[in-house]
Amino acid sequence: MGLFTRTRLIACATALSTLAAGLGIRAVMTGDIAKYAGDALYTALIHVLVVLVVPRVKPTAAAGAALGFSCAVELFQLTGIPGELAVHSLAARLVLGSTFNAPDLLWYAVGAVLSALVHTAAQRPVVTAIRQG
Repeated sequence: MGLFTRTRLIACATALSTLAAGLGIRAVMTGDIAKYAGDALYTALIHVLVVLVVPRVKPTAAAGAALGFSCAVELFQLTGIPGELAVHSLAARLVLGSTFNAPDLLWYAVGAVLSALVHTAAQRPVVTAIRQG
């Protein structure tokens, strides 16, 4: 199995796990902890999707792209369009949210930092094996 195939399989499994964790937290918990954990996991999911599309992406670049996307979606909520779409579609509500909340931006950054750290840690054995091989 090639490195890119392996990376994509791991990214796919990680995306599904991250999605399940986010939905699970929202189903089991309420309040700010669930909301902000969901925000961080949202950005982590975007990070993993970036890796799925671009397997060679550096952790900081994937985290930056995920943070940029998450913040753009949050700012898009200021237009009111995501709120209107959320009324008609659960998928739109999950992807775009509904209302702007400034603290979400901080939690997106937390998710980006944590996902970059996990991505960096996950790459180390692979990079070492390639250098030795």
